[in-house]
Amino acid sequence: MRQPAVAGSFYPATPQQLHDHIAHFLSQAPTDPVAPKALIVPHAGYRYSGLTAAHAYRQLGSVRHHIRRVVLLGPSHRVALRGLAMPESHSFKTPLGEIAIDHEMTAGLIARGEIKISEAAHTQEHSLEVQLPFLQETLNAFSLIPLVVGECDKSLVAEVLDELWGGEETLIVISTDLSHYHPYECARILDARTSSEIEAFHTDLSGEQACGCFPLNGFLLAAQRQGMHIKRLDLRNSGDTGGDQERVVGYGAYALF
Repeated sequence: MRQPAVAGSFYPATPQQLHDHIAHFLSQAPTDPVAPKALIVPHAGYRYSGLTAAHAYRQLGSVRHHIRRVVLLGPSHRVALRGLAMPESHSFKTPLGEIAIDHEMTAGLIARGEIKISEAAHTQEHSLEVQLPFLQETLNAFSLIPLVVGECDKSLVAEVLDELWGGEETLIVISTDLSHYHPYECARILDARTSSEIEAFHTDLSGEQACGCFPLNGFLLAAQRQGMHIKRLDLRNSGDTGGDQERVVGYGAYALF
């Protein structure tokens, strides 16, 4: 079992406080009548990016009964990694309970070398972990395919996603923040440009634009192949949510359908 690494720092460590925090953010986010197939969400501490993330997760209300599997991709912050990595663990734990990992769906990809097994890539990684309580609050029971993505070609990520795409039972979630540590107004300009590129399905985003550029570029390539449409739900930065406006981090939320 993969134990939570950032409970108590990025989000509350007790079940009731965590539930209350997420409910508060979700109550402030609008809903959209179109059910999403995929979400792009930020991964900072809830104090800073929780409201932006809630704009995406709020859209799952109409499909929570259909989704039985979540394919979750995020960047590697702690471990130098090439390619995509699944954990050895068979479940992830959060203060809200356990989530089973679906190793069966990835067995073929692992056998072909398209995905590797690395517990180290997951042990301290927050980009995936912070999404789990939101998923637990907005979905019914589901299994998880957690993929930490290091440096790799976007075509590899797209091929893996093509294999895991599934139907209405599968939700795809891409975890990424936008620009890092620019002054507030500069970040707003940079992130607006990046958001326009995301919405145009550009697949050459850099790490300066989005820390999750490797999973994001591959996902946008796969989504383009699938004929997806994208909608921006929220765009702000940590200077809007109480952070230092001299060095902000950008956050965007998007739904694809």
